Amino acid sequence: MNLVITMSRRFGTGASLIAGELSEKLGVPVYDKAYIEHELQDSSFASETEIIKELASHPCIILGRCASEILKDQPNVFNIYVSADKEDRIQRIMKKESLSYDEAKKMLEDNDRKRSDYYYEHTGKVWGDVNNYHMILDTTKLGIENCAGILMKYFERVEII
Repeated sequence: MNLVITMSRRFGTGASLIAGELSEKLGVPVYDKAYIEHELQDSSFASETEIIKELASHPCIILGRCASEILKDQPNVFNIYVSADKEDRIQRIMKKESLSYDEAKKMLEDNDRKRSDYYYEHTGKVWGDVNNYHMILDTTKLGIENCAGILMKYFERVEII
């Protein structure tokens, strides 16, 4: 099956790590903001929407960029939202970016606000609304290291893969 996974996430949840592990297990590429913006600059695509639709013509994982909404009518798309407790995310950002608590908290709040604004601006919907996703993963409760395995077991169980 031409499985396309979209992964929306709060900043600092570890979603990119989950996407990377899932990519290895499924043998599909991961596309993120940097890749899509690069394609927009270096190609004949007129918009991110066009790029995302083209990427989704093959199995892949797309991080963010409102892909869940852009691809909502495609039956081969599985939309995931990754969340975590705020304190857990701050600690992860502190460690990853070598920041103080206050710096990491500000970075988290700024990023979350930007993502929420971007999502609303491009979709007219509330970012993180549970009705927009097939599955929500809480990395504080489940552990980042377990999430790709949980998804793989689910995909196997429902015979998606």
